[in-house]
Amino acid sequence: MIQPDTLQIIYAGGTFGSYGRPLAPLDATAFLPIVQSHITTHSHTLNLPATTWLDNALIKDSSQLTPSDFVHFYTLVLDAYSKGSRRFVLITGTDTLSYLGAFLSEAFAGSDLCLVVTGSMRPLLDPEVIQDYAIDEHSDAWDNLIASIKLASAGESGVKISFGGESWPAQTVQKIHSHDFMAFTGHSRAAYPANSYIKLFTDTRRQHWLDDQYTVVADVQSHAKHAYVHAIYCMPNHPDILSKQLQALIDQPPSGIILLGFGAGNVPYSAALAEALDQAYEQGHMVICASQCPFGGVSDSYAAGSWQYDHHVIAGGRLTIPAIYARLLWLLLRYPSPARRRQRWTNNVSQTATTIRKR
Repeated sequence: MIQPDTLQIIYAGGTFGSYGRPLAPLDATAFLPIVQSHITTHSHTLNLPATTWLDNALIKDSSQLTPSDFVHFYTLVLDAYSKGSRRFVLITGTDTLSYLGAFLSEAFAGSDLCLVVTGSMRPLLDPEVIQDYAIDEHSDAWDNLIASIKLASAGESGVKISFGGESWPAQTVQKIHSHDFMAFTGHSRAAYPANSYIKLFTDTRRQHWLDDQYTVVADVQSHAKHAYVHAIYCMPNHPDILSKQLQALIDQPPSGIILLGFGAGNVPYSAALAEALDQAYEQGHMVICASQCPFGGVSDSYAAGSWQYDHHVIAGGRLTIPAIYARLLWLLLRYPSPARRRQRWTNNVSQTATTIRKR
């Protein structure tokens, strides 16, 4: 029986637990006893809380994760949360770490759950030592894990990402370097859904939230098998290239489409693209404009970008690409109709804008 105040750690693979040549995630039965032994040895010196490992059968390279895998981690944490656990650390790979963190942030909005997502750029175990498993003293894995455990031990509601000595609300985070230890960045002005987490939850209110989740969880799992979020990347090509890319998606089931514009969301105009955007809307697709720039987001201040919003494109605001993907995916899984998804997105963006203006 897990005590409610015990912090639960989830091992999902990734570089953190990789070993050998080429690097591949170790099986949990081999890896977790080594990590737990190291935690136990240092728990008193580092003043760590009581921890345990939440059983997880899905261990894979994060570049291979799918929407169904994202839902797996949602349901895994949801079941533990329903049994009284409140604090979690999730170890995953860095390729999709920001996507998974943002998705879980959307999924658990409205709760008092505390979840910290982390990983590492180098394995915890030294892959050059083949005679025995040995901790790599030059890896960032141990420091990231300890920082995440300490952050989660505080129990502040919400989903955060901890990496390289810093932490941020999960839906603001993006990977900015392919191999440096300071691989991620984010910011603290998160707005929705970070501001929708509940600090003090009565048992009755928590049960109502859980009841709402379990009412739709079977549908969420089913929809994940056929949910798609596409990306169309603007490049200095003839505008008809974009319309052809979009046309290829229109007759598919309603999906999320991220249109990655230049700068503040500028997209080259063509009559064919405008018509394709109207058709995408009529078919139930949600097209969100995002910026290729890592910071700043999009705006409608340039004529080169504002025209698309007359054709049912939704501005992604300051959301990162992983956050846009996560919100689109959650809406596709959670709400059955295109109109309801669009309504929920609009409400969420309005909450975000209001929060930013108040700060």
